[in-house]
Amino acid sequence: MSIVRWRTPSFSQMERQMQKWLGEPFRFPLVTEDMGWTPPVEVTETDDAIDVTVELPGISKDDVEVDLDNNVLTIRGEKKEEKEEKEKERYLYERYYGSFQRSFSLPAPVDENDVSAEFRNGVLNIRLKKQAEARGRKIEIKA
Repeated sequence: MSIVRWRTPSFSQMERQMQKWLGEPFRFPLVTEDMGWTPPVEVTETDDAIDVTVELPGISKDDVEVDLDNNVLTIRGEKKEEKEEKEKERYLYERYYGSFQRSFSLPAPVDENDVSAEFRNGVLNIRLKKQAEARGRKIEIKA
């Protein structure tokens, strides 16, 4: 008796098999047109600030909006699809387009007047300074 190890196929392997069966480009509907797409985000916290990094490749700074209201950070924008040439046959389609919106309740109160945002090389970095009372302090114990 031989033992056969089962391997779970990857999405790309399944896509290739579907293309073979259907005879046309196939893409798993991980993101639908109605749903838009979701850019990856990283939120980190230090003693005095909260840093948010958002990957937005192919998006202009003018197509992104950042709002802070009642300690909720909202990032919204749109990635516009380039004009497609009808004579070209598409074999692989992994790029996502459309509008997006991400909202985060921040883990600590922030100073709404001390927020900075920088957009460089398709990456948006937002730094939100915590309010003084949210930073905490060491309490000295007296004898």
